[in-house]
Amino acid sequence: MLCLQDSLCKELWGYARAFRREGVTLECLEVGTPLNVDIRDLLGKLPARPDFILQPESDFNFLPSGLVLQNIPTVCFHFDTYHSLQRRIRWSMLYDVPVVFHPNFADDYRRAGHPSVLTLAHATQLDFYGGANLSPGERAYEVGWVGRLSGAPYDARRRLLPQLANQFRMNDWNRSYSIEETADIYRHSKIIVNISRDDYTQDANMRVYEAMAAGALLLTRMPTDLTTLGFVEGEHFIGYRDETEIVPAVRRFLVDEGGRARITSAARGLVLAEHTYDARVKSLLEFIAANGTKLTAPARRWPESKVRLTYLDYYAGTSNMGGAYNEFGWIARNSPVDSVRGARILARGWARQGLNRLAAWSQRRRVNDSGADRTMAQNITLDQPK
Repeated sequence: MLCLQDSLCKELWGYARAFRREGVTLECLEVGTPLNVDIRDLLGKLPARPDFILQPESDFNFLPSGLVLQNIPTVCFHFDTYHSLQRRIRWSMLYDVPVVFHPNFADDYRRAGHPSVLTLAHATQLDFYGGANLSPGERAYEVGWVGRLSGAPYDARRRLLPQLANQFRMNDWNRSYSIEETADIYRHSKIIVNISRDDYTQDANMRVYEAMAAGALLLTRMPTDLTTLGFVEGEHFIGYRDETEIVPAVRRFLVDEGGRARITSAARGLVLAEHTYDARVKSLLEFIAANGTKLTAPARRWPESKVRLTYLDYYAGTSNMGGAYNEFGWIARNSPVDSVRGARILARGWARQGLNRLAAWSQRRRVNDSGADRTMAQNITLDQPK
């Protein structure tokens, strides 16, 4: 895995644990690994030739040189596929199997020229939610909530959660929770209201699977990616199309315990059977076994200058301007034509970095003004989740 052990948080932690249960041994990067290392140097430190190389989407933006030259299947995870889609598609050309986690985006990758895209969707932890289902009397919260509140895409959350808290018995929605604490809250909640990102309201994030796996009634905005994945409104979850519908729906199903039990039972059974990290890992391993040995990354057939332009685009897009300058230096020396395009990518990278710094400064100001930082951040090890 082209990331650090400490980067295995949230979804990656779920995948790492499921990989291990499936008998897969994971080798992560060592702390201090230079960003410009050659993949051959990394492979030389392993006890055996790996079955595949996985670059997950993590807080460690790492892309070793020579990746497309190795006769080993490569995989990348694009968790937030809807965000910066065109950049993700360009970067995916370096890998044999790009994995997208939202339905309907795989066709964009195929139209751009990638032949081996896999859609997995998000999932839930089987061992955290597969135990006994709590009865309604054991569920202390009428509405449960866990999620990020700080940042530009969450205006709806910051607006709606105080309204829900004023009318229903809830957990402390202001604070952040560990994965274990989240499971405990969801298992003790009767209803979970999912308020997605403002810029992708149909998102079927990992929280919706956790809510259904916990036996809570999921109330989520329509349209939703869940319907594309086989879930049925009214059978596995309740949908709302306008924010004014949320409170009446919650009130109705708090009273209608029979209707709530029917929906939660069907949803929980489907999630635990088909939408766990264990199920996702099995699908991935089967796909790699069937397709990975074909080494279908388009960049394997590209000239070196085009590969380096993609590396430059990746580094500039992830604000690693040092890596971007290294790639640009090679391009300027060896391909004058491509250096013009590389210069434009560099300029966009600097502009993006400036905007990111401005956004971070603005966010710090908001946090200081409010007196509390509500950002959820978890770095969880494989053996001892925090």
